[in-house]
Amino acid sequence: MNSPGTPTFDQLRVFLAVVETGSFAAAARKLNRAVSVISYGIGNLEAQLGLTLFEREGTRRPRLTDAGQAVLAEARSVSHGMDTLRAKVKGLLDGLEAEVNFAVDVMLPSARLGAVLRSFQSAFPTVSLRLHAETLGAVTALVLDRRAVIGISGPLAMEADGIDCVSVGSVPLVPVAAPDHPLARIDPLPPGAARDHIQLVLTDRSPLTAGRDFSVASTRTWRLADLSAKHALLREGIGWGNMPLPMIEADLAAGTLVRLAMPDHPGGLYRMGAIWRRDTPPGPAASWLIAQFAGQAAIEGDPAGCQDI
Repeated sequence: MNSPGTPTFDQLRVFLAVVETGSFAAAARKLNRAVSVISYGIGNLEAQLGLTLFEREGTRRPRLTDAGQAVLAEARSVSHGMDTLRAKVKGLLDGLEAEVNFAVDVMLPSARLGAVLRSFQSAFPTVSLRLHAETLGAVTALVLDRRAVIGISGPLAMEADGIDCVSVGSVPLVPVAAPDHPLARIDPLPPGAARDHIQLVLTDRSPLTAGRDFSVASTRTWRLADLSAKHALLREGIGWGNMPLPMIEADLAAGTLVRLAMPDHPGGLYRMGAIWRRDTPPGPAASWLIAQFAGQAAIEGDPAGCQDI
Protein backbone atom coordinates (compact mmCIF):
# COMPACT_ATOMS: atom_id res chain seq x y z
CA MET A 1 0.00 0.00 0.00
CA ASN A 2 1.47 3.35 -1.09
CA SER A 3 2.16 5.86 1.67
CA PRO A 4 2.88 9.46 0.55
CA GLY A 5 5.53 11.54 2.25
CA THR A 6 4.87 14.78 4.14
CA PRO A 7 5.46 17.89 2.01
CA THR A 8 6.90 21.00 3.59
CA PHE A 9 4.96 24.23 3.80
CA ASP A 10 7.52 25.84 1.48
CA GLN A 11 6.84 23.19 -1.17
CA LEU A 12 3.12 23.96 -0.95
CA ARG A 13 3.85 27.70 -1.26
CA VAL A 14 5.80 27.04 -4.45
CA PHE A 15 3.00 24.85 -5.81
CA LEU A 16 0.39 27.54 -5.10
CA ALA A 17 2.58 30.26 -6.63
CA VAL A 18 2.86 28.28 -9.90
CA VAL A 19 -0.93 27.76 -10.00
CA GLU A 20 -1.69 31.41 -9.20
CA THR A 21 0.84 32.96 -11.62
CA GLY A 22 0.45 30.41 -14.41
CA SER A 23 4.12 29.57 -14.99
CA PHE A 24 7.32 28.53 -13.29
CA ALA A 25 9.01 31.78 -14.38
CA ALA A 26 6.24 34.00 -12.97
CA ALA A 27 6.26 32.00 -9.72
CA ALA A 28 10.04 32.52 -9.51
CA ARG A 29 9.57 36.28 -9.87
CA LYS A 30 6.81 36.33 -7.24
CA LEU A 31 8.90 34.36 -4.72
CA ASN A 32 12.18 36.05 -5.73
CA ARG A 33 13.83 32.73 -6.59
CA ALA A 34 15.51 31.18 -9.60
CA VAL A 35 13.32 29.26 -12.06
CA SER A 36 15.45 26.18 -11.46
CA VAL A 37 14.64 26.37 -7.72
CA ILE A 38 10.91 26.48 -8.51
CA SER A 39 11.20 23.51 -10.89
CA TYR A 40 13.25 21.58 -8.33
CA GLY A 41 10.67 22.34 -5.60
CA ILE A 42 7.77 21.08 -7.70
CA GLY A 43 9.73 17.94 -8.62
CA ASN A 44 10.41 17.23 -4.97
CA LEU A 45 6.75 17.78 -4.06
CA GLU A 46 5.61 15.37 -6.76
CA ALA A 47 8.15 12.81 -5.52
CA GLN A 48 6.95 13.28 -1.91
CA LEU A 49 3.32 12.74 -2.87
CA GLY A 50 3.93 10.12 -5.56
CA LEU A 51 1.75 12.10 -7.98
CA THR A 52 2.21 14.13 -11.14
CA LEU A 53 0.74 17.55 -10.41
CA PHE A 54 1.39 19.37 -13.73
CA GLU A 55 1.21 18.38 -17.38
CA ARG A 56 4.39 19.71 -18.92
CA GLU A 57 4.44 18.06 -22.35
CA GLY A 58 2.93 19.80 -25.36
CA THR A 59 2.01 22.99 -23.56
CA ARG A 60 3.79 26.31 -23.00
CA ARG A 61 2.19 26.74 -19.61
CA PRO A 62 2.05 24.09 -16.89
CA ARG A 63 -1.46 22.68 -16.60
CA LEU A 64 -2.81 20.92 -13.50
CA THR A 65 -3.51 17.22 -13.78
CA ASP A 66 -6.62 15.74 -12.16
CA ALA A 67 -4.46 14.81 -9.19
CA GLY A 68 -3.08 18.34 -9.10
CA GLN A 69 -6.61 19.75 -8.99
CA ALA A 70 -7.40 17.52 -6.00
CA VAL A 71 -4.22 18.53 -4.19
CA LEU A 72 -4.84 22.24 -4.91
CA ALA A 73 -7.88 22.50 -2.63
CA GLU A 74 -5.98 20.92 0.27
CA ALA A 75 -2.90 23.06 -0.32
CA ARG A 76 -5.03 26.20 -0.22
CA SER A 77 -6.65 25.01 3.01
CA VAL A 78 -3.22 24.44 4.60
CA SER A 79 -2.03 27.86 3.41
CA HIS A 80 -5.13 29.56 4.78
CA GLY A 81 -4.67 27.78 8.11
CA MET A 82 -1.07 28.92 8.30
CA ASP A 83 -2.06 32.52 7.51
CA THR A 84 -4.68 32.37 10.25
CA LEU A 85 -2.15 30.96 12.70
CA ARG A 86 0.36 33.71 11.89
CA ALA A 87 -2.31 36.40 12.24
CA LYS A 88 -3.43 35.03 15.60
CA VAL A 89 0.14 34.86 16.92
CA LYS A 90 0.84 38.40 15.69
CA GLY A 91 -2.30 39.57 17.50
CA LEU A 92 -1.17 37.89 20.69
CA LEU A 93 2.27 39.49 20.40
CA ASP A 94 0.59 42.87 19.86
CA GLY A 95 -1.64 42.36 22.93
CA LEU A 96 -4.81 41.29 21.06
CA GLU A 97 -7.04 38.83 22.92
CA ALA A 98 -7.35 35.27 21.64
CA GLU A 99 -10.96 35.17 22.86
CA VAL A 100 -13.50 37.64 24.26
CA ASN A 101 -16.04 36.38 26.79
CA PHE A 102 -19.00 38.71 26.40
CA ALA A 103 -22.24 38.77 28.42
CA VAL A 104 -25.35 40.62 27.24
CA ASP A 105 -28.69 41.42 28.84
CA VAL A 106 -31.57 39.71 27.03
CA MET A 107 -33.23 43.13 26.75
CA LEU A 108 -30.58 44.24 24.24
CA PRO A 109 -32.29 44.28 20.80
CA SER A 110 -30.99 41.45 18.63
CA ALA A 111 -30.62 43.74 15.60
CA ARG A 112 -28.34 46.05 17.59
CA LEU A 113 -26.26 43.11 18.82
CA GLY A 114 -26.09 41.46 15.40
CA ALA A 115 -24.88 44.61 13.64
CA VAL A 116 -22.00 45.07 16.08
CA LEU A 117 -20.95 41.41 16.06
CA ARG A 118 -21.00 41.28 12.26
CA SER A 119 -18.56 44.21 12.21
CA PHE A 120 -16.52 42.58 14.98
CA GLN A 121 -16.05 39.46 12.86
CA SER A 122 -14.60 41.57 10.05
CA ALA A 123 -12.45 43.74 12.31
CA PHE A 124 -11.02 40.88 14.41
CA PRO A 125 -11.08 37.68 12.31
CA THR A 126 -8.61 35.90 14.61
CA VAL A 127 -10.45 36.61 17.87
CA SER A 128 -12.96 34.02 19.10
CA LEU A 129 -16.13 35.20 20.84
CA ARG A 130 -17.97 33.46 23.65
CA LEU A 131 -21.42 35.02 24.08
CA HIS A 132 -23.61 34.70 27.20
CA ALA A 133 -27.22 35.98 27.27
CA GLU A 134 -28.57 36.61 30.78
CA THR A 135 -31.17 38.61 32.67
CA LEU A 136 -30.89 41.51 35.10
CA GLY A 137 -28.04 41.09 37.62
CA ALA A 138 -26.74 37.86 36.08
CA VAL A 139 -24.77 39.84 33.48
CA THR A 140 -22.97 41.76 36.24
CA ALA A 141 -22.41 38.51 38.16
CA LEU A 142 -20.63 36.96 35.15
CA VAL A 143 -18.29 39.95 34.93
CA LEU A 144 -17.64 40.03 38.68
CA ASP A 145 -16.89 36.28 38.65
CA ARG A 146 -14.48 36.80 35.71
CA ARG A 147 -16.50 34.46 33.50
CA ALA A 148 -17.02 37.42 31.13
CA VAL A 149 -14.53 40.21 30.55
CA ILE A 150 -17.21 42.72 29.49
CA GLY A 151 -20.99 42.86 29.57
CA ILE A 152 -23.93 44.89 28.33
CA SER A 153 -26.10 45.17 31.42
CA GLY A 154 -29.21 46.92 32.65
CA PRO A 155 -29.40 49.54 35.44
CA LEU A 156 -28.28 47.07 38.12
CA ALA A 157 -24.69 47.41 36.90
CA MET A 158 -24.54 50.92 38.36
CA GLU A 159 -24.90 49.49 41.88
CA ALA A 160 -22.09 46.90 41.83
CA ASP A 161 -18.80 47.56 43.61
CA GLY A 162 -15.64 47.19 41.55
CA ILE A 163 -17.43 47.71 38.22
CA ASP A 164 -16.75 50.48 35.69
CA CYS A 165 -19.56 51.38 33.32
CA VAL A 166 -20.10 53.34 30.11
CA SER A 167 -23.60 54.20 28.90
CA VAL A 168 -24.64 52.40 25.72
CA GLY A 169 -28.18 53.71 25.39
CA SER A 170 -31.51 52.24 26.34
CA VAL A 171 -34.42 50.12 25.16
CA PRO A 172 -38.09 51.07 25.69
CA LEU A 173 -40.18 48.62 27.75
CA VAL A 174 -43.94 48.71 27.24
CA PRO A 175 -46.81 46.86 28.99
CA VAL A 176 -48.60 44.44 26.65
CA ALA A 177 -51.15 41.64 26.67
CA ALA A 178 -52.94 39.40 24.18
CA PRO A 179 -55.95 41.02 22.48
CA ASP A 180 -58.39 38.70 24.33
CA HIS A 181 -56.91 39.47 27.76
CA PRO A 182 -59.36 41.30 30.09
CA LEU A 183 -57.03 44.32 30.38
CA ALA A 184 -56.90 44.66 26.59
CA ARG A 185 -60.71 44.99 26.48
CA ILE A 186 -60.94 47.89 28.99
CA ASP A 187 -60.76 51.37 27.49
CA PRO A 188 -59.68 53.50 29.18
CA LEU A 189 -57.77 51.56 31.81
CA PRO A 190 -58.27 53.07 35.28
CA PRO A 191 -55.34 53.33 37.73
CA GLY A 192 -54.81 50.07 39.60
CA ALA A 193 -56.57 47.92 36.99
CA ALA A 194 -53.55 45.64 36.58
CA ARG A 195 -53.22 44.73 40.26
CA ASP A 196 -55.62 41.79 40.16
CA HIS A 197 -54.35 40.22 36.95
CA ILE A 198 -51.38 37.87 36.58
CA GLN A 199 -48.23 39.76 35.69
CA LEU A 200 -45.46 37.83 33.94
CA VAL A 201 -42.18 38.92 35.51
CA LEU A 202 -38.63 38.25 34.36
CA THR A 203 -36.48 36.95 37.21
CA ASP A 204 -32.77 36.89 37.88
CA ARG A 205 -30.61 33.75 37.91
CA SER A 206 -27.98 35.47 40.05
CA PRO A 207 -28.00 36.27 43.80
CA LEU A 208 -27.33 39.98 43.13
CA THR A 209 -31.02 40.85 43.03
CA ALA A 210 -32.50 38.00 45.04
CA GLY A 211 -35.76 39.04 46.64
CA ARG A 212 -36.04 42.30 44.71
CA ASP A 213 -38.78 43.18 42.23
CA PHE A 214 -38.57 45.52 39.26
CA SER A 215 -41.61 47.18 37.67
CA VAL A 216 -44.00 44.77 39.41
CA ALA A 217 -47.51 46.21 39.74
CA SER A 218 -49.66 43.14 40.38
CA THR A 219 -50.26 41.16 43.55
CA ARG A 220 -50.34 38.02 41.37
CA THR A 221 -47.16 37.09 39.46
CA TRP A 222 -45.72 34.31 37.41
CA ARG A 223 -41.93 34.46 37.35
CA LEU A 224 -39.81 33.33 34.42
CA ALA A 225 -36.07 33.35 33.80
CA ASP A 226 -36.43 33.34 30.00
CA LEU A 227 -37.61 36.33 27.94
CA SER A 228 -38.71 34.17 25.01
CA ALA A 229 -40.90 32.08 27.33
CA LYS A 230 -42.43 35.27 28.71
CA HIS A 231 -43.14 36.43 25.17
CA ALA A 232 -44.85 33.13 24.32
CA LEU A 233 -47.04 33.19 27.45
CA LEU A 234 -48.06 36.78 26.80
CA ARG A 235 -49.25 35.79 23.32
CA GLU A 236 -51.25 32.96 24.87
CA GLY A 237 -53.14 35.48 27.02
CA ILE A 238 -51.91 34.01 30.32
CA GLY A 239 -51.01 37.38 31.77
CA TRP A 240 -49.69 40.84 31.03
CA GLY A 241 -46.14 42.17 31.30
CA ASN A 242 -43.50 44.61 30.18
CA MET A 243 -41.55 43.74 27.05
CA PRO A 244 -38.76 45.43 25.06
CA LEU A 245 -40.50 47.26 22.23
CA PRO A 246 -38.16 46.08 19.41
CA MET A 247 -38.93 42.46 20.29
CA ILE A 248 -42.71 42.83 20.00
CA GLU A 249 -43.14 45.41 17.25
CA ALA A 250 -44.19 42.68 14.79
CA ASP A 251 -46.78 41.41 17.32
CA LEU A 252 -48.23 44.90 17.75
CA ALA A 253 -48.46 45.33 13.97
CA ALA A 254 -50.10 41.90 13.53
CA GLY A 255 -52.43 42.33 16.52
CA THR A 256 -51.16 39.26 18.38
CA LEU A 257 -50.26 41.61 21.26
CA VAL A 258 -51.69 45.00 22.17
CA ARG A 259 -50.05 47.81 24.08
CA LEU A 260 -51.77 48.61 27.35
CA ALA A 261 -52.32 52.29 28.08
CA MET A 262 -51.82 52.05 31.85
CA PRO A 263 -51.91 55.49 33.47
CA ASP A 264 -49.97 54.29 36.53
CA HIS A 265 -47.53 51.89 34.78
CA PRO A 266 -46.86 53.19 31.24
CA GLY A 267 -43.47 51.50 30.84
CA GLY A 268 -40.27 53.44 30.24
CA LEU A 269 -36.61 53.27 29.33
CA TYR A 270 -34.42 50.38 30.44
CA ARG A 271 -30.96 51.95 30.64
CA MET A 272 -28.02 49.85 29.48
CA GLY A 273 -24.30 50.12 30.15
CA ALA A 274 -21.12 48.40 29.00
CA ILE A 275 -19.40 47.07 32.11
CA TRP A 276 -16.06 45.56 33.13
CA ARG A 277 -14.14 44.87 36.32
CA ARG A 278 -12.13 47.90 37.45
CA ASP A 279 -9.11 45.68 38.11
CA THR A 280 -9.34 43.95 34.71
CA PRO A 281 -9.61 46.58 31.95
CA PRO A 282 -10.73 45.26 28.55
CA GLY A 283 -8.19 44.52 25.82
CA PRO A 284 -8.23 45.95 22.27
CA ALA A 285 -11.01 43.75 20.86
CA ALA A 286 -13.26 44.08 23.93
CA SER A 287 -12.65 47.85 24.01
CA TRP A 288 -13.66 48.00 20.34
CA LEU A 289 -16.96 46.28 21.17
CA ILE A 290 -17.67 48.80 23.94
CA ALA A 291 -16.92 51.71 21.59
CA GLN A 292 -19.26 50.31 18.94
CA PHE A 293 -22.21 50.01 21.32
CA ALA A 294 -21.52 53.48 22.73
CA GLY A 295 -21.38 54.86 19.19
CA GLN A 296 -24.72 53.26 18.35
CA ALA A 297 -26.27 54.90 21.41
CA ALA A 298 -24.90 58.32 20.46
CA ILE A 299 -26.40 58.05 16.97
CA GLU A 300 -29.81 56.65 17.96
CA GLY A 301 -30.45 58.63 21.15
CA ASP A 302 -33.43 57.97 23.44
CA PRO A 303 -37.07 57.86 22.29
CA ALA A 304 -38.87 61.10 23.06
CA GLY A 305 -41.27 61.30 25.98
CA CYS A 306 -40.03 58.21 27.88
CA GLN A 307 -38.95 58.15 31.50
CA ASP A 308 -36.44 55.76 33.06
CA ILE A 309 -37.83 52.61 34.64
